[in-house]
Amino acid sequence: MGCSSSRPSGAIIRQLFEKNSSTYTYVVACPSTKECCLIDPVLVTVERDLAFIEKAGYTLKYCLNTHVHADHITGSGRIKLANTNVKSVISEASKAKADLQVKDGDDIKIGSVTIHVRATPGHTAGCVTYVVAGGSAAFTGDALLINGCGRTDFQQGNPGQLYESVWGKIFSLPSGCTLYPGHDYNGFMSTTVGEEKKNNPRLILSKDEFIKLMNKKFDGSNYPKRLDEVFPRNMICGFPLPDNEMKA
Repeated sequence: MGCSSSRPSGAIIRQLFEKNSSTYTYVVACPSTKECCLIDPVLVTVERDLAFIEKAGYTLKYCLNTHVHADHITGSGRIKLANTNVKSVISEASKAKADLQVKDGDDIKIGSVTIHVRATPGHTAGCVTYVVAGGSAAFTGDALLINGCGRTDFQQGNPGQLYESVWGKIFSLPSGCTLYPGHDYNGFMSTTVGEEKKNNPRLILSKDEFIKLMNKKFDGSNYPKRLDEVFPRNMICGFPLPDNEMKA
């Protein structure tokens, strides 16, 4: 478990870590109203996240998922059981169950903080990136990782589409925009648009080179170990929740 913080354009951001799946969960809060959202909560760290929010004096309004995850079960369902006022959010294109289904161009209000939705499909058909108004920070899920990107060989993934998503919807943000990934396996926590445009070994390639690389590297084999278990659950917001559920 880890936690780091930043405060771009008035939004308070806290970064939390789940070690089994190397997943980052984010708290984004409004400093004036104390309303907040969780981005990509994980089932096994729900109690930690809710305790953190309570201690900070925040009111949780939304659970946002960047896509339907394949390596862990979302915590959205359990959080909704604990607090019926919380609304779950996922993209309409994902075809997953949620209270709110968003699409490209939609806005989500957290007090005085506005989060813009940008559709960034390619890793999955339903991936979105959540951008803090003003372009100071963005939460890219698995579409763009630090010095990498998500695989494109399952859940309607498409390498050409991912390349266009990253260059059109993420790299079009200001160079200094802080990018917060859905995972990291090497101890890094965040990056910037400028750094990734210059240094990301996959995305500095041409589109054709990128497609060739991704098709060779991700050929439909070596699927995520828990895909068959977690995907159906995540399509219905993490429900059902058996009493003995202890995995994430």
